[in-house]
Amino acid sequence: MLSSSHLHAMVIHFPIALLMAGFLSEILALFRNRFFFHQAAFYLLLLGTLGSIIAYVTGNAAGEGMEEGELAKAIQLHEQAATLTLWLTVTTAITYVSIYFFQVKRTWTNVLCLLLFTGVIGSVARTGYLGGQLVYKHGAGVELTLPDFSGSSEK
Repeated sequence: MLSSSHLHAMVIHFPIALLMAGFLSEILALFRNRFFFHQAAFYLLLLGTLGSIIAYVTGNAAGEGMEEGELAKAIQLHEQAATLTLWLTVTTAITYVSIYFFQVKRTWTNVLCLLLFTGVIGSVARTGYLGGQLVYKHGAGVELTLPDFSGSSEK
């Protein structure tokens, strides 16, 4: 059966990959000075932002009911990091859209966009690390099934 933790695990990797590819494209645009890389970074950021919103919603659903106990602190840290990541990503996307819409092409806008995108990637990395800790250290969302050693084989 598909649970919210399974859905979150399936969805979360897309915005990570999209945002990382967008950031690398922005770095290439900085060195190559080609419009294609700026445009690719722009669209990858928009898609990554949409994916981040979906990942945040599925993550909240996956964390429902785990507000107490041993996992509470780890989940709270991950949730706080995810909230920061979401706001940074949305702010960066709005900044990119504003610059694109108003066609402001100045050195300071390029620097601002690069700094914001760098913040997004750092925040994504921290959120991903804390999410990995939830799964691999605390076993959050992991269902353990043991084989039947009773000797009886039911068919």
